[in-house]
Amino acid sequence: MTLVLLIRHGANDFTEEGILAGWTPGVHLNQEGRAQAEALAQRLTPVKIEAVYSSPLERTMETAEIIAASHKLPVMVREGLGEVRFGKWTGERLDKLRRRRLWRAVQFVPSAMRFPGGESFHDMQARVVSELEFLRTEYVEQTIAVVSHADVIKAAVAHYVGIHLDLFQRLVVSPASLTVLALDKSIHRLVCLNDTGHLPLLFEGKKNEPA
Repeated sequence: MTLVLLIRHGANDFTEEGILAGWTPGVHLNQEGRAQAEALAQRLTPVKIEAVYSSPLERTMETAEIIAASHKLPVMVREGLGEVRFGKWTGERLDKLRRRRLWRAVQFVPSAMRFPGGESFHDMQARVVSELEFLRTEYVEQTIAVVSHADVIKAAVAHYVGIHLDLFQRLVVSPASLTVLALDKSIHRLVCLNDTGHLPLLFEGKKNEPA
């Protein structure tokens, strides 16, 4: 069995402003996001983590570096853990995107959705599962941390617990949350989803939009 700690990056200004960051360069953790990452790092200090992996984007790397520092580990980058490639939607405001016809597909039939000029949810799910399967075989009987993005984590969870991709939007993955999968070659288990016990301000009007 491999215990995979799936961590969403902390808050950033795009999250706060309701903008779909995607692969936009230069999106960094803001002050709140760094505090969130530090709170999670403190919580994970007693956990024996063998390796820390991250999406290549700045907000995930910065979150991963804070967590890795307390374990004196380097952060290893895997492009397959990166955000959905939203194509022409990248950098758009979510309130504007919600008025588009394709938004209903994003929410209710994502298995049929490909972002204009970008990738499909199926493609994204396939690449993140491929990454996690690789890591599962590399770290048998060990615990690893993987820092990624909301939709990516939700798609991975959906795959491993047998939820159809069209239902994955029913899952919630908040900034700096902890989701844990126990992966084995014969059976997979969801240990916890969207654990934010280290973030006491979660329910005080904070946004959980993908960014």
